[in-house]
Order: sequence, then structure tokens, then C-alpha cells
Amino acid sequence: MSNNRTPSLSILIFLAALSAVPVNMFTPSIPKIADELHADFALISLTIAGFSAVSAIAGLVMGALSDRFGRRPIILVSLGIFAAASAGCSLTTNIWPFLICRLVQGIIIVSYRVPLALLRDTSDERTTASKIGYISTAWAIAPLIAPTIGGAMDELFGWRSIFTLFTALGVIGLMATYFFIPETNARRSTSIAVQIRNYRDLVQSGRFWAYALCLSFSLGTFYGFLAGAPLVAEKLLGGSTVTLGLYMGVTPAGFILGSYLAGRCGPRFAPNSILIFARSLTSVSLFAGLALYLCGVIHPVAFFGPCVFIGVGNGLTMPAANAVILSIRPDLAGSASGLAGALASAGGAIVAFSAGLLITNDNASIAVFGVMIASSALALFFALAATVLDRRKGLLIQ
Repeated sequence: MSNNRTPSLSILIFLAALSAVPVNMFTPSIPKIADELHADFALISLTIAGFSAVSAIAGLVMGALSDRFGRRPIILVSLGIFAAASAGCSLTTNIWPFLICRLVQGIIIVSYRVPLALLRDTSDERTTASKIGYISTAWAIAPLIAPTIGGAMDELFGWRSIFTLFTALGVIGLMATYFFIPETNARRSTSIAVQIRNYRDLVQSGRFWAYALCLSFSLGTFYGFLAGAPLVAEKLLGGSTVTLGLYMGVTPAGFILGSYLAGRCGPRFAPNSILIFARSLTSVSLFAGLALYLCGVIHPVAFFGPCVFIGVGNGLTMPAANAVILSIRPDLAGSASGLAGALASAGGAIVAFSAGLLITNDNASIAVFGVMIASSALALFFALAATVLDRRKGLLIQ
């Protein structure tokens, strides 16, 4: 434990939720924003992808900087930039400043990624997994309710009120961090040159890649579901978007359940055991769904039911895998968090792209199951590989 002053878990949960809310809270307002700022709808929509790209880069850069300069100043700077960018979005009357400020908002991912390293600074591996489970629960719930809140605010006060709220939340997060989050990084690197040399050691670690790829393909399973489920549902549900939304919501609900279970089970079980259980649960469930389809059971529940366990499995996987990733080089926990997050996003995007190439109207159900099973099986493979590597190094604790 690097610091005897333990940070407030409730504040870290708030920061994690804050990192997720801006992703989609404003999406119901996109048509009104486009109309008022005299811009194409597609141009405003592109900020969602741009926001994600900035988030990935910010996680990489700011995570590494937190290893050099400390966790607390990096979180404070990121929250300050986010609050300023949100204020810019709320005040601008021109599309280009709005787009720039919206992209800069992507730095808020730092309020999720760096606190993971902060937890590892102050907790052992199993306790870290447990706490990440509770944080991930908030991180998952926030974007589920954010569009509803955003839509209501738009109706009552106009779309600018959403970005005003972001500004206020950013300032609240900044103040809470300043007063209640201590500096926890007692292993700060002495120079940028040392930082780069240590970073090279991290990326050459087989254990890091095994756990990071397990995390990446776990997320890829969910992206495969997102890419193919609407096409399957069109046949099963007859084009009802309301019913589709309800059915697709069961997978995020499963993630919330899995994250909560990770919080409860993290201190009791080794991360390896949780990972193998989670990846096996997802893989077996998807195989069962494919078997039902091949046996002629064509029903929404037969498709979406097994997909619930994608969410449960990922909810268990993310805390356990992240806890070990942060522990491989504790002095590089920030760098490891940022790099693993970027790899997970990249893996998910690759699986979603592959799904788009493989899935057609004619093969929808079997192809979607095929993509999800392949990604889930790869995640299980890397979970097993990580366990073998840990056993060889004498790091496996039952």
C-alpha cells in the first residue's frame, strides 16, 4: 500500500459515473443542436466517434503522466479542462467551436482510468478488483439513464442546459478531488526517460498482453452483439424499435449485475478464478443459444436470453482483469490502465467491423452467434493463458 490515506470510494464512484454520462446524454438533442447551429445532423453525430477517439488518446497520455507527476494533479487538470470545454459547448453560437469543445470533453475518461490506478496504489489485488466492481456498476448505470435525463432537460430548459450541467458536475468533481482525494502515487518515475524505459518493460510483459487481450475480446463480444442484434431482431420482432430497445437493454443490465457480483466476490476469489468462470459462463451460454437456433427454436428469448450472460461475464471480467493489469508494474499503474483501455476499445471496434462484414440478412442469427462465440472463446483462451503464465511465475494465489 503506497499511501495510508485511503481515497473516498464514493467520490471515485461519482468520478466514474461522470466519465460515462457525457458519452450519450446529449444525443436526444442532436437534431436541435444541428438546427440552431446551422449544421448537418451527420456532422454533430460524428462527435460521438470523435469523443471516443479523444478518450482513447487521453487515457493513454494522461495515464502515463499520472505515473510521472502523480494521480491527483492529472485528475484535477482533466476535470478542469472538461468543465471549461463543457462551458464552451453551452455558450457557443457557432458549430466549429462547439465541435472542438465537444471533442475536448473526451478528456473526462481520465476521471475513470486514473482512479483505477489510484485504487491499486492503496489496495491489494483482490480488494482492487472488488472496488473496481462497484465503480463499474456506476459506470454502467450512468449512460443507461443519461439520455432520459438529457431529453427531459432539453424539453424543459433547452439543449444548452445539458452542457451547463456538465460544467457544474466538472466543477463539483474538481472540488471533491481537491479536498478529499489524496495523492497516492509514491512510486513516481524520476524522469521522462525512465518513464519511457519502464513503459517498454510493460509492453514486453506477456502477462500484460494476456490480461489485456482477455479484456479486449470480452468487450469485443459485446460489440459483436451490438453490431448484429438489430438485424436479428428485425426478423424476430417485426421491426418494433421499442421492443428491440427493451430486449437489447438486458445485456447492459447483465453487466450491472456482473459488476455488483465482482464487488462482492472480489475479496474472496483470485482474479484468475473469476476470469475463467466469467469467460466460461459467457461462452457456454452463447453455445446454448446457438444450439437452440440450430434445433429450430426461433424466439426473441432464445436469442437475447443467452446474451444476458455477455453482460454478466463482462461485468465480472473488467474488474478482475483490470486489477491484475494494474498490479503487473504498480509503478506504471496509470500507463497500464490507459493502454489496456485503448486496447479494449480497439479490440471491440475490430470485432464490430468484422461482424459488419460477415453478417447478412440471410445468415443473421447464426453469423451473430458465430462472431460472439469466436470473440468469447478468444477471451477465455487468454484468461487461461494468463493463468498459465501466473502459475509459471509462482504468482497464482488460490
